[in-house]
Amino acid sequence: MPKMKTHRGAAKRFKRTGKGKIRRYHAYKSHLLGKKTSKRKRELRKSALVHAADAKRIEKLLP
Repeated sequence: MPKMKTHRGAAKRFKRTGKGKIRRYHAYKSHLLGKKTSKRKRELRKSALVHAADAKRIEKLLP
């Protein structure tokens, strides 16, 4: 059985935390920023955790 390859698209979007959870970044932060409030843009800078239901699928992409 050959080694599992890392899904390169997922590797660029997700990182593991120290405890092994999967961290993601927010969408809607790339363009059309003039209509968004400063508070909303500031909140979008922060990372978030992937929901447990999705984490199982993403873990398969990141062996």
